[in-house]
Amino acid sequence: MRLTANSGKKLTSQVDTVAYYRYSIKTHRISEKDTILQIVKKYTQKHLRKGDMVVISERVVAITQGRSIPIKDINPSWWAQKLYTYVYKHPGGIGLRSPYTMEIAIREAGLLRILLAAFLAVMTKPFGLRGVFYHVAGHGVNAIDGPTPYTLPPGNTSVTLGPENPEKVSQEIEDALGFGVVIIDANDYGVRVLAKSHRIDLSDNMLRRIFSDNPMGQSDEQTPIIIVRKKS
Repeated sequence: MRLTANSGKKLTSQVDTVAYYRYSIKTHRISEKDTILQIVKKYTQKHLRKGDMVVISERVVAITQGRSIPIKDINPSWWAQKLYTYVYKHPGGIGLRSPYTMEIAIREAGLLRILLAAFLAVMTKPFGLRGVFYHVAGHGVNAIDGPTPYTLPPGNTSVTLGPENPEKVSQEIEDALGFGVVIIDANDYGVRVLAKSHRIDLSDNMLRRIFSDNPMGQSDEQTPIIIVRKKS
């Protein structure tokens, strides 16, 4: 298989004076029946070269951990149906702008913490402070993904939590592969680094810059893994 970039995406990313190849790795449609370690080994081992790093979408890690919940199984509470209407609708995704995602946030963090987070967010908004709600809510609430029509199943009809113990997962994959591993949450509006294994010597800011154009894609590309290689 020839390593390429996704359609409409650049193969390389130039960060200051260094260029990096970003090879998109197409996989089968991943479900909770899969294990992330076996997926990464199956699709990357034959392509990896010395110095490469493997970057994985946080969504597929969470799916393999059984952390994707069909919305048909979620019964939003009265609080969830009220609170979600106050959430800013970000163009990068639903976030908590859904009674289903808000209900999962309440289950994860607890109603009192969510109410406190919402109150403090409202009180600090006039001062231009951002991210107060998610900082106070904690419990990975900012990693909760809602159903969107452009997401592959099961993500199009499910609420997906952030992966559990991403640092441990990244290190286990590195130990098995012998290559550095990064787990990220990326879309066309931003990149968050959730975890990186010991071999990764790049800063979170550098990793965000390498992935700033979202080379994984957000629709039917089916490429939740990227091999990153420094251009010699």
